[in-house]
Amino acid sequence: MRKWTKDQMARRVAADIADGMVVNLGIGMPTLVANHIAREREVMMHSENGVIGFGPAPREGEEDFDLINAGKQPVTLLPGGCFFHHADSFAMMRGGHLDVCVLGAFQVAGNGDLANWHTGAPDAIPAVGGAMDLAIGARRTWVMMEHTTKTGQPKIVERCTYPLTGLACVSRIYTDMAVIDLTPAGARVIDMVDGIDLDQLQARTGVLLDR
Repeated sequence: MRKWTKDQMARRVAADIADGMVVNLGIGMPTLVANHIAREREVMMHSENGVIGFGPAPREGEEDFDLINAGKQPVTLLPGGCFFHHADSFAMMRGGHLDVCVLGAFQVAGNGDLANWHTGAPDAIPAVGGAMDLAIGARRTWVMMEHTTKTGQPKIVERCTYPLTGLACVSRIYTDMAVIDLTPAGARVIDMVDGIDLDQLQARTGVLLDR
């Protein structure tokens, strides 16, 4: 079945980020979104390790590993960008100063519950990072993830079975198959990969979908 690549997913997320927004990109797949924000756009990228105003990844050979995002990946700093103490960065997150955060996830429930820091497996390494603060502090929380697990199980579920990061915080999900809004009336598909239909998407989703 045809799916969006990670870069296509990142481009789709970037298209929904409006000029003037302050945006945090979570560790992992969401960091790719910065590569698809045109330099002429007025978008302020924030990272919880204490940087605001960063841009796309540097070209190969031009990396500065003193200039990194929260995932320890090298980034570029745009004009006006700066570094500061991570306590100040968390104050921005908790104080409601972020318009959007884009996080990865293990599961998202139909009511917007988020599980993205631990699978509960005995050998899993828990990694909550700043996700709790972002999930409740940002004005909007979006998730960017694969639609199913490697074994084909839905990651959009009726109820999360993994430890929760935040309650009823996710408003939009970007997967490699679709873009889905979580609303009080239910899960609504607003975009899908060309070549698949709603029935095929529904078969891989653990909540009822509407369009």
